[in-house]
Amino acid sequence: MIKRRILNHRTRFLERLIRHRWALAALGSLSALSMVAATAVPVASPPPGGQQQVVEQLQIQARLPLQEGPELFFREETIERGDTFGSLLARLGIHDDEAQRFILSSPEARHLHRQLVAGRTVSARTTASGELVNLHVPMAGGETVAVIERKGGMLRLSEHTLHYETHQVMKSGEIRSSLFGATDAAGIPDSIAIQMAEIFSSDIDFHRDLRRGDRFSLVYEMQYHHGQPARSGRILAAEFINDGKTYQAFHFEQDGKSAYYDAAGKSRKKAFLRSPLEFSRVTSGFSMRFHPILNTWRAHKGVDYGAPIGTRVRATGDGVVEFAGKRGGYGNLVILSHAGGYQTYYAHLNGFAKGLKKGSRISQGDILGYVGKTGWATGPHLHYEFHIKGSAVNPLSVAVPTALPLSPSQQPRFQAQARQQLALLELLQDTPTVRFE
Repeated sequence: MIKRRILNHRTRFLERLIRHRWALAALGSLSALSMVAATAVPVASPPPGGQQQVVEQLQIQARLPLQEGPELFFREETIERGDTFGSLLARLGIHDDEAQRFILSSPEARHLHRQLVAGRTVSARTTASGELVNLHVPMAGGETVAVIERKGGMLRLSEHTLHYETHQVMKSGEIRSSLFGATDAAGIPDSIAIQMAEIFSSDIDFHRDLRRGDRFSLVYEMQYHHGQPARSGRILAAEFINDGKTYQAFHFEQDGKSAYYDAAGKSRKKAFLRSPLEFSRVTSGFSMRFHPILNTWRAHKGVDYGAPIGTRVRATGDGVVEFAGKRGGYGNLVILSHAGGYQTYYAHLNGFAKGLKKGSRISQGDILGYVGKTGWATGPHLHYEFHIKGSAVNPLSVAVPTALPLSPSQQPRFQAQARQQLALLELLQDTPTVRFE
């Protein structure tokens, strides 16, 4: 039960809610909110020249737990080729000797090692110190999941048939040190943070452009199994305020294909990404703290990205491989030619992606190679250059073409959907809230 008092200074807030009454109806369907706005309306007119105090009892009914609690963390990781349980547990933040012995050595968990198939998503809930609370490993066929959980002080393994319920979640955060630091504090899964970075990757370089005080708001899907968060879905609406500039994205599906657009229906996808490095928890943390000597312009021809050896390097735009091999101070180098007289250079690579050769057709986001320190490199980093008709330009500020906007016939349906999602983002940011702890 919650008691709230509403005074005259909240009149403007109530008027705003009335203007967005259809948005409040949408809020009624969100059963897994991190923050919920609760309001009460006066039942009688206040006496002339005075104020009336209204106290109303609200019964809070929640079908699902609203958050993990301050001492628990939910994380998920996609299994990569060559992963072992040891490497997977480390990325999940599990620092629990007993859990590692159980998973790696116990006979009952032995069959799980055959389930480490690249592309599947494993999720875990841990304490702040890394002690395992439960671990969900999807089984072959996708209909069952193996669950390792601590019950009565003992680790036990069981298998369950998956029955997911999808709910919308609204959360926001503020950058204090890094993107993942902010999303961790807000209880947002890593996969959602990476989705957000990808959605805005044509406008924001998340390795370099983040500023302390940047803010973001999200509406995304979360799938629950037996009332517990099992895996994240897609982002439905997002807003990111970077260095005072606001970027918005709204999910929209047409003809069976989904994409993200701004409020005017302009595609968020552009011909080139702002960063050639694949965004991840490891590279973001490392590059933000890398030595400034390597994060400087070199003869106005390119920009350097500090990252650990082996970090994946992606193509910033669709193109054709013009060169892949060794070249002087560049070391291992890939040059892509793009439509419109554009070229991009990726230098000092540790190695090339399998099958990459001159003439290969490349799509935006494809992996070209891996960060190294070949050629004239003083440490592991990627040297990236952007050329227009043979002349090098600053890749961090060059204006690039965007994809086509929505067709006029789709605009009414998109605008109706975007208005609802925008209202949710506005309520999340500006509305006084009752925060459930």
